[in-house]
Amino acid sequence: MCGIAGFVESADVERRLGADEARALVRHMCQVIRHRGPDDEGALVEPGIGLGMRRLSIIDVAAGHQPIDNEDGSVSIVFNGEIYNFQELRRDLEASGHRFSTNTDTEVIVHAYEQWGAGAFPKLRGMFGLAIWDRRTRRLVIARDRVGIKPLHYATAGGRLYFGSEIKSILCAPDLPRDLNPDALDHYLSFLYAPRDASFFARIKKLPPGHTLTWQDGAITIERYWRPATEETFRGSEAEAVEQLEHVLADAVRAHLVSDVPLGAFLSGGIDSSLVVGLMSRVSGTRVKTFSIGFGEPQYDELAYARQVAARYATDHHEDVVTPDGISILDALVSHFDEPFGDSSAIPTWYVSQLAARHVTVTLSGDGGDELFGGYDRYLQDPRVAAIDRYAPPAIRRVAGLVASRLPQGARGKRFLRHIASSTRGRYVDAVGFFNADDKASLYSSGLRASLSPVDPEQRVLTVFDRYADLPWASQMMRFDIETYLPEDILTKVDRTSMAHSIESRVPLLDNDVIDFALTLPASMKIRNGRRKHVLKEVAARYLPAGLIDRRKQGFGVPLDVWFRGSLRELFSDTLLSARSLARGYFEPSYLRQLLHEHVSGRRDHALRLWQLVVLERWHQQYVDPLSGNSFPLHAGVMPLSA
Repeated sequence: MCGIAGFVESADVERRLGADEARALVRHMCQVIRHRGPDDEGALVEPGIGLGMRRLSIIDVAAGHQPIDNEDGSVSIVFNGEIYNFQELRRDLEASGHRFSTNTDTEVIVHAYEQWGAGAFPKLRGMFGLAIWDRRTRRLVIARDRVGIKPLHYATAGGRLYFGSEIKSILCAPDLPRDLNPDALDHYLSFLYAPRDASFFARIKKLPPGHTLTWQDGAITIERYWRPATEETFRGSEAEAVEQLEHVLADAVRAHLVSDVPLGAFLSGGIDSSLVVGLMSRVSGTRVKTFSIGFGEPQYDELAYARQVAARYATDHHEDVVTPDGISILDALVSHFDEPFGDSSAIPTWYVSQLAARHVTVTLSGDGGDELFGGYDRYLQDPRVAAIDRYAPPAIRRVAGLVASRLPQGARGKRFLRHIASSTRGRYVDAVGFFNADDKASLYSSGLRASLSPVDPEQRVLTVFDRYADLPWASQMMRFDIETYLPEDILTKVDRTSMAHSIESRVPLLDNDVIDFALTLPASMKIRNGRRKHVLKEVAARYLPAGLIDRRKQGFGVPLDVWFRGSLRELFSDTLLSARSLARGYFEPSYLRQLLHEHVSGRRDHALRLWQLVVLERWHQQYVDPLSGNSFPLHAGVMPLSA
């Protein structure tokens, strides 16, 4: 596991970097992500190109120094991730005449690219963000794994392309404008995170999952090499599906156990992580190290369930309890995410990563099970909405929408009326959202509204559904989450918090073979008679105590509502109503005060939305204020950071 960074220059670059300057830039880009790879550093600097990496040594510890070249030095790579089928690919490549000098998965990718070009990337079973420099054509190719387990960002400026595992590397570029992207702020307040192909910095973009970017003399081509299947082709019985799924899961876990350093597992006490631990114990035949985090508030604490699994498999179990002073990590979280990230479950993920890092270098997690197998409550229709759809004519729903539009902001029932008046797709996007259009109408200042594009974030993401329109509605929702929520929230959270503590987190439920098989299964096997993750639970029943299988889903939540009415209640007001925050001019102060009053008084629970706003403000204090002062005007298109 590593962090990568670098740049490439076109022939008409405004000013070519000298050798010493280029080397210093690459080193700086790597130093700011040292946490991703504290064990080693490597760089390739030649006229017009600089590649760098920080390495966390996992496989072939002694010989895995990067960059790595092919036999004649015509192709070089820097690579962040793990490839689990590298030994099979190596055998195929050796049969085709390729010669290897290390036992690393990194070198396999170099030869795979040499053999198959961009066709190599769909063959890689694993997680990756990588950059390949092809001297033969002076072409740079960067690529990201199928579902976005590993991050990759890029930007262009002055005839130069910059790339990096984290945004902070790209911010080292001396000629990159730091203008902000107001549409990313708008998207963040809707969904907790920035868009899948953009960032809070107008010039810095994400390479989306399953994509490659090819640069050649200033011309950029972005292509998609993988996306979720649009057909559910499994035709066997449920019993056959359970047997095949167990086999695929066991094989995935076995592949993910390859490591030359200590390895363990995150154990939340939920179905997915518990099943992974059970499979690890059976497959490896060794005592698994497990790590769990709990809270003092019983409705959020799952330690008792994690202990049951740990006891069943006699794991080497470690746990910790997060208390309200745990919020002291807020500024560290903001620093490691590089842009506002509003999912408060980053807090326990940070702490469980910190706990694991004391004992292991690699962990396995259960992420991905909900999106692949139908685990979220929102995949089941609200009974009230179902009754209205069944008995109320369309005209009634239209009237509901009209009434909702005329009710004042905050009126009881307004959001529900607007929800039932929406399309099926619109309802789902509303269900996963936080600040909706009505909230924003009260929250946003006129200056912020004027800077936004005319298409709101909810409308933009609705297009994801188009490709899956012929699938059952439950399958459409799951695929929507695979393309949006999974990479931009869940996987971003796990990558940043684990890498902050210099450990590698692997996700066997998102193994290529698991994904491919899960997508063939019909929705009726995943959600049956209101039972979510039905087929996965049938597998889990072979490994876990009966009481864990169908208990109420808790998720990796945080008791923010309790904390922020108690010992941490001042954090909201001190942050959001400070002179520095109000001077930014984004939000209406009266509405901020209303949110705070309603929350602290107990009238409404605004903890998650207030947390979003606090994170946004603390991000500005770290990433904006040092460059531009405490406030700046709003303009259409971008929000300038420089004077």
